[in-house]
Amino acid sequence: MILIRKFKFDAAHNLVKYHGKCEQLHGHTYKLVVKLKGDPGEEDMIMDFSELKSIVESRVLQQLDHSYINDFVKQPSAENIARWIWDKLYYELRRENCRLYEVEVWETENCGVSYRGE
Repeated sequence: MILIRKFKFDAAHNLVKYHGKCEQLHGHTYKLVVKLKGDPGEEDMIMDFSELKSIVESRVLQQLDHSYINDFVKQPSAENIARWIWDKLYYELRRENCRLYEVEVWETENCGVSYRGE
């Protein structure tokens, strides 16, 4: 079973290794989707949604929201942001009955990436 929680944050970045208009400083309202894979525990839940929200806010969103992402991700493409988020959440979300399954980072309504710790 997959548990899903969506988040939003606003941040700026520029892609220093890219040669095009995204090389310039710009911002996005990102959508973050966090997915856990597991089985319902003794409370018949994979994880309480409010607990998941608290972990994502403290480990990820407090640093990302209204930030300049280049300060902590050298080439902040959607791919690298997803990998950075995965690394921040992987051990925090590991439980006896579940684990982090996938992180999605959407820069726009139509452009995003999913990452499963590959």
